[in-house]
Order: sequence, then structure tokens, then C-alpha cells
Amino acid sequence: MSAAVSEPRPKIVVMKFGGTSVEDAEAIKRTVGIVKGRRDQGLQPIVVVSAMAKVTDQLLAAAATAGGGDRDGAVAISFKLRKRHLDTADQIVGREIAELAHFLHRQFDALDDLLRGIAAVGELTERSTDLVVSFGERLSSIMVARAFEHRGLSGAHVDARTCIITDSHFGKAAPLEEIIEAKLLEHVLPLVEARAVPVMGGFIGANEQGVTTTLGRGGSDYTAALVGGGLYAGAIEIWTDVNGIMTTDPRICPDALRVKTISFEEAAELAYFGAKVLHPATILPAVQKSIPVYVLNSRNPSNEGTKITPIAPKCASPLKSIAVKKRLTIVDVVASRMLMSHGYLKAVFDVFDKYHCAIDMVSTSEVSISVTVDSNEQLPAICAELGKIADVKYEGRKALVCLVGEDIRGHNGIAARVFGAVRDINVRMISQGASEINMSFMIDEEDVEEAVRSLHQEFFSDPDEAVFDATARMAKV
Repeated sequence: MSAAVSEPRPKIVVMKFGGTSVEDAEAIKRTVGIVKGRRDQGLQPIVVVSAMAKVTDQLLAAAATAGGGDRDGAVAISFKLRKRHLDTADQIVGREIAELAHFLHRQFDALDDLLRGIAAVGELTERSTDLVVSFGERLSSIMVARAFEHRGLSGAHVDARTCIITDSHFGKAAPLEEIIEAKLLEHVLPLVEARAVPVMGGFIGANEQGVTTTLGRGGSDYTAALVGGGLYAGAIEIWTDVNGIMTTDPRICPDALRVKTISFEEAAELAYFGAKVLHPATILPAVQKSIPVYVLNSRNPSNEGTKITPIAPKCASPLKSIAVKKRLTIVDVVASRMLMSHGYLKAVFDVFDKYHCAIDMVSTSEVSISVTVDSNEQLPAICAELGKIADVKYEGRKALVCLVGEDIRGHNGIAARVFGAVRDINVRMISQGASEINMSFMIDEEDVEEAVRSLHQEFFSDPDEAVFDATARMAKV
């Protein structure tokens, strides 16, 4: 009989592998080796995989093509995906390909039928889109499970839709965590106790009626956290193609450092404000259960990566990382006639809510409100509606620079150092986060690289080696 749901299971490690970690036969073989290494350490892995790299984008393209009435074009995209998956399967299981190939053909036949149906109707719904894109994880998870089985790891495929139960908000469904915990105890824990390695697709789920849903882009991380939280695992590992969370984007700043340890709160801020390593919602189930999360590199598995913990370690630097979020627009709402008018702010934000437009930053004065939003096609309609109560203008091609660190709140003079470093750059809006661990400001997109490099030089030229990995920098000297 399974243990009670509230009992910690420190030997269980939930290992999520992203698209680049399962993109081809070689990547899948590396993944098998990494999981085997955890088994050899006496741990009990549960594996969550994304679709093979770029497959989700191609499935979305197939769905859109079908929705436009182009049946042949949609099926042509599916044909290319079919060939890629069959070629990869042949390389990972060799002479045992027959059964797996039969499964893959049946799945692609079902996908083709679905695409033809969408094309015949000439309409693509969010529900249909979820079903189309779900094939990516459904296919990759069965292939990885068979690769484990082929190499003696007792891989056991679990259809994520039997465990990840959600509401019916297609495209970005919300998980029903109590039901998920019960389903994990029913379908996954017995496999772990039998020494099998459960393998399930991330990103996908089903509502209580069994209709396929998805958790939104990047949702495979969320799946891993839900599984880890639901089973009270000892750790959650996010395997990607970078060495962990960095002090900034190394493509902008080649001197960027790996952050060895960071707090949940800091990681969540970074994820929201542009850091691509983690999905923001990943953090929540782990925080609730105090489960450490590790960000690791499947192409460099010996690297210790970044550990995310409930409490940040002491650090000599006030900052942990600099994130950038581009393609933002500043909307200025000016209404002197509404000065001190009750309900004015509510009226403004109700417009953004009506169009489901999220706001990143807000700045107010006596007569104006400035907000930043993701640039999107609904902005003209939003501004037209706001124009009924105020004068409105908007300006695009802006970027938000976010400085994150637990120690921002405890250091005097941080603002002076920040704006001294970017003194030659025009800063439009400034915000000290309500959490007191971030400081953000808006600049033109064209100034991002100069700003980030200047800030990185100011705050990370003498890194605290207890928190940051400076070995790569030292090797260059």
C-alpha cells in the first residue's frame, strides 16, 4: 500500500528534460546516461520530457495551416515530423523498432486525421490547438521510455493526461493540485516502488472530462514541479542546455557568471522579467513544499548548475542577476480633468483587464499614469478605449532592465551605483519592486547591450566565489 501523501520521499528526484535534451538520438542517449547515473546513486528518478526541439512550433504551424483551410500543407508538415521521429526511433532502439514504429505511425495517422478535420471546418479553436500540440510530448515521452527500456532502465510510460488534471482554460490551463496528488499516488508512485522509471510528457494535461489541455508554453517545467510537489520529492531537476542561472545573458555579456545558489523568490523574479531558463510558475509548487530545484546542463552533466532554495545564501554582492525583457511598450495616460477623481485608476486598469493585457510596471503622478505592457496587436484598441477618459499615447521598442537580489534591501547607495553605471543612457521609468528584491527601469531596446555590460561591470567585477562560479573567467585570464 502506498505511503500517505504528506510523507516526504527524499529519494525521489523529478528530472525534467527540455527539448534540446531530447532533440535527437544522441541527446536522448545522453539523457539515458544521466538518469542511469541518478539510479546508480540510489535515487528514484521520475522523468518529465518536453517535445523534441522545435516540434511544438511545427505543430502550431500545422494547426494554423489547417485552420486556414490548407489541408495538404498541414499534412506535409506532419509528414516531415513523422519522418524525424521514425528516424530518431530507429537510432535509439535499432532492431527493436517494429513495435515503436507501429505506435508512432498510429499517432501520426491520428494527427493527420485531426488536421484534415480542422481544414474541412476551416476553423481552429484553442481546444483543437491543444490537442494538436499535445502530440509533441506524447511522442517524445514514449520514445524516451522505450530508450530507457532498451538500455535496461525499466522505463514505464505514463500518459500525463491521466495525472495532470486541469480546468478547461485551453491554451493555459490551471492545474487542480489536490486531484493531481491523488492521481500521482495512483499511477506513478506504484511504478517508482516497483523500481521502474516513470516517463511522462510535460506541458500537457486533461480536464476532468478527459479532454486534452496544455499548461502554456514552457509548461514542462510546471509539470515537473507539480509531480515533485505532489509526491513530496527530495529534489526537482530542470535539465536544459545551459550551465544554470547566469548573472546575465552571456550572449550580451560574455563575462556572465554562473550563480551557484539563489532563492526561490529571486529565481521567480528573474523568470518573470525575462530570464529564459525557468518557467515562472515552476517555482510555486516547489516553494509550497520547500523542495530544492536544480537547473542543470544535459550537455555538461558534471557541472553542478544552480541550486534554488527557499532562503538565499549570504552574498557580498547586493545583486544575483540582471534580466532583460524586450518588446515592451510604454502607455502614457494623462487626464488632468480626472485629478483626484474617485474610481479613475480602476477605470484605467479595467480596460487592460478587459483585453487580458498584463502590466509589467506602473508609474503615477497627480495627473498621469504610465504603464508598460508587452507589445501586441490589441494596443490600438486598448488606447482607443482609454481615449474616452484621458489623453493617451504609446511608444514601443522599449526594454525593461531588472536587477534582482535579496540584498538590495539591505544596501545603501544601490540606486546611485545603478544609475551611475547607466548615466549615458536615457531612463524612462524606474520602479523598486514591492518584494524589495528587484529594481527595474525602462530604456530603449537599442541601449540594452550597453546598459547590461555597464551594470555587470559595476556589480560583478569582484564576485563572491561562495555564490558565483568565477572559474571560467579566471581561465580566460
